[in-house]
Amino acid sequence: MKKIVITGASGFVAGHFIDYLYNNHIECEILGLDIITPKVNFDQYSNLLKIHFSLIDLINQNDVKNVLKSFNPDYILHLAAISSVAYSWKYPSKIFLNNNAIFLNLLDSILDINPSCRIVIVGSSEEYGDVDKTELPIMETRTPNPISPYAISKFSQELMSKIYLKTHNLNLIFTRSFNHIGPRQDNRFVIPSFIQRIVDIKKEGLSEGIIETGDTTIIRDFIDVRDAAKAYHLLLAKGTPGEIYNICSGNAYKLSNLIDFIANEVGVKIITKINPKFIRPTDNKALVGSNIKIATELNWKPIIDIKDTIKDMIAERL
Repeated sequence: MKKIVITGASGFVAGHFIDYLYNNHIECEILGLDIITPKVNFDQYSNLLKIHFSLIDLINQNDVKNVLKSFNPDYILHLAAISSVAYSWKYPSKIFLNNNAIFLNLLDSILDINPSCRIVIVGSSEEYGDVDKTELPIMETRTPNPISPYAISKFSQELMSKIYLKTHNLNLIFTRSFNHIGPRQDNRFVIPSFIQRIVDIKKEGLSEGIIETGDTTIIRDFIDVRDAAKAYHLLLAKGTPGEIYNICSGNAYKLSNLIDFIANEVGVKIITKINPKFIRPTDNKALVGSNIKIATELNWKPIIDIKDTIKDMIAERL
């Protein structure tokens, strides 16, 4: 039975990754690592998956090395990070030090324990920076130009990894993942935030309302987290070491259009009002990716339409 470590195991993406393994009858032994206790009860998967969980601060190198040595994984899905761009503008040093410290602790530990362990390092589309609309969709060959502290923290991991690839031949695979959305996503993120506030207006018995937003003219590539979970499993199993893969839908969505769709589905009229505190110092006006590489190499493509994703997210909040 293969052994998989999931860092950030209490998070949104990890939960759906475990669901994917379970729903597709992929027997394995899992060790989840996180600084936060998971809300989900792992016993529900016990007839197929053997799941352990360790409450751990991944910044502590000795603890990381000890827990990995004890488990000796075949694969690692590295999801753990402070992933908020807005938070990174408030606390740039904290996000940079945290994200890179846990990443380096992971690599240094696995180098001593099992250098053949395959690690999928989940990066971000934010690494690409501000791309002109004429240059979309973005290919993996495009040189990154990160414009936020969060994006820099993720791109620096790629740069550091090149050293480990060259000098230690570690089995590392990288993603530049575009915006994930789906059921159970925290309201701190943009689409669930819109949904929750619009649903709240409906629950108050109102037929219309106002929500404050940042710039709703920006364009993003949203992908259902359940499609992303399948991509991460394929990369663990068959991805090419040293390669970078976009995980994206390949579709462009303007935030204002998604707000209109959400409002229509909920059955209320929404007026948006820009609040300056939601405007970032710099922002990528349009981020849309190409998934040709992973589609060609691993026969992966997203199958869940964003409208169905949003309907699922609305349903769990009504």
